[in-house]
Amino acid sequence: MSRRRAPAAQGEPRCTVTVCRGCCCGTDKIPGVDHAAQLATLKSELGALARVRAVNCLDACEYANVVVVQPSSAGRAAGGRPVWLGLVNDPDATSDIAAWVAAGGPGLADPPAVLDLYEFAPSRRVRQRGED
Repeated sequence: MSRRRAPAAQGEPRCTVTVCRGCCCGTDKIPGVDHAAQLATLKSELGALARVRAVNCLDACEYANVVVVQPSSAGRAAGGRPVWLGLVNDPDATSDIAAWVAAGGPGLADPPAVLDLYEFAPSRRVRQRGED
């Protein structure tokens, strides 16, 4: 994964939303989910508020579809840490993620309570790969 930074909206560093689209996430292995619409929703709802990127594989296939929300610089300074969300296969969950990030994301805004059901702790090896 690249370490290049996208330009910040209005001069402020933004959250990064990483959406897995590898071997299991975003594929026919998760039937009944409009994977393209999920990514499009995040990009359209967050626009200039956050950097939304799709990556090949986050190696947490048992939690497909996986979304990682990384805090902005301000969020990290306030104690926010990357949040790994798995089994994000429902349009409502995608909307909840977008609303949380739009409100500030990790460290700056409390996530909707329902996202607690999606949060998981990946192994250290997987976590380091997804947060590069």
